[in-house]
Amino acid sequence: MGTNEGVIDRGLRITIGLVALVAGLAVGLGSVLSTVLLVVAAIMFLTGVVGFCPLYRIFGINTCGVRR
Repeated sequence: MGTNEGVIDRGLRITIGLVALVAGLAVGLGSVLSTVLLVVAAIMFLTGVVGFCPLYRIFGINTCGVRR
């Protein structure tokens, strides 16, 4: 499992994850919208921190800029 996300991509994912987390908490825990936002937040934040997106691998996308 190599990195397939670039620096800008990772930064955007982390930012979107944090925004979705705050929005999910602001909506109120227990609602469907809150659950969806918290799941999106977890996925975006985790893929941003790790630098690997499974969907990028499936579709052959690489924003990292470094080919192996």
